[in-house]
Amino acid sequence: MAEVRRQERGRRRIEQILLATAEVFAERGYENATTNAIAAAAGISPGSLYQYFRNKEELAAALAELYRERLVAFRGAFETGDGPADLDVLLNQILGPLVEFNLANPGFKALFARTDMPAAMRVAVAPAHEAIHRQVETLIGAIFPELSPEDRSRTTAVAIQTLRGMMPMIVDAPESDRPALVEELRLVLRSYLLARAGR
Repeated sequence: MAEVRRQERGRRRIEQILLATAEVFAERGYENATTNAIAAAAGISPGSLYQYFRNKEELAAALAELYRERLVAFRGAFETGDGPADLDVLLNQILGPLVEFNLANPGFKALFARTDMPAAMRVAVAPAHEAIHRQVETLIGAIFPELSPEDRSRTTAVAIQTLRGMMPMIVDAPESDRPALVEELRLVLRSYLLARAGR
């Protein structure tokens, strides 16, 4: 029983550290974030932080994985349902929840929305990025089975980069402007995907 309590305390402490990491990344950006600032935001000493994470790259990797898990579970964003895959249905189903997810998780932008990640950060978050890429690629393959594996992978990469590029602008916009910007993003993605599939 004591071991279970200890494990639960450890799990809660890791969650506390990752929430603090997200807060610091959102406020300062990845480059300007420090483990000391993260420890202070978590209300712990740097020594306590180092018991769980050795450096900023490990924190980024753990936070990226947490976001990946949350994103996959977030209102079924990556599910096509039981019926035939339909591009318009899928875009409508995904884009709104993605905006909500970015608003609810401000640290997400520092790890996923950037197109100019430093090398160390890119390596740290690569597993989570690759997992998301595979999930999106599966969706695109379900809608456009005629695409070759190489075309599907490249199309997925471009679609994700388009999302990354526009999402900060959407999130930072006044609430009243967001629906119009989401519609612009939907039109861009729809036109691109249909053109790539030759439809």
